[in-house]
Amino acid sequence: MSGVRVERDGRIAVLRLDKSRGNAIDEPLVDALAAAAAELARDPDVSGVLLASAHPKLFCPGLDLVALAEYDRASMGRFMSAFAVAVWALYGLPKPVVAAVSGAAVAGGCILALTADLRVLKRGAPIGLNEVKVGVPLPWSVTQLLRATVPPQALSRIALLGRNFSDAAALEAGLADELADASGFEALCRSRLEEFVDKDPRALAATKAWLREGVLSEMMAHESERLDAWLDGWFSPGTQERIRATVASLKAKG
Repeated sequence: MSGVRVERDGRIAVLRLDKSRGNAIDEPLVDALAAAAAELARDPDVSGVLLASAHPKLFCPGLDLVALAEYDRASMGRFMSAFAVAVWALYGLPKPVVAAVSGAAVAGGCILALTADLRVLKRGAPIGLNEVKVGVPLPWSVTQLLRATVPPQALSRIALLGRNFSDAAALEAGLADELADASGFEALCRSRLEEFVDKDPRALAATKAWLREGVLSEMMAHESERLDAWLDGWFSPGTQERIRATVASLKAKG
């Protein structure tokens, strides 16, 4: 799958982001994530999923602006619809998911981490949603995901101010559940996943489905009708200028 590897180790499957440009999210990647989530949901030999990165110091930096800056409105609308499907597939996966956030997880990377049942954050790694700083609203499904995941008092700092958080501040904001050192990081994340996997799978799947059913329904019911407002932000002159500047900087770095 493009940008995604599925590694099986006994009852655990590792859904590993492994893409050039540091796992930046493009259309093939979101399609691969949705397909992998569907495959793992069906696999009777998989009891739990570790969402991880092949890059030891980076989880996911968000959208692949170099690729997406070339999209017209119709193409960008198609991409965002596909991204929503991937979010739904990961959030609705009927098996426990632990996110091993091994490095920066900002914007779209934070969104992917938020779909998990538990997020382990490497010490020093930033996590946050900076969409408002770029000039676009959070996608509808992401607002619902965020409201269901973090405490209400953290919403303004995360969604409206677009701050990044790390260490104790990330825990307090609800963006991470646990901090871990770099040494033995993924092994610790696997041990946390084993705690979920040791539970009765039918009881866990049913409880998880009931906890997330209302949020998923709300996401799916209104995502398409809110898309135009998001696209208006993406294609506004100020946002396009910021995107072009970012892309030029990324290309200059090679």
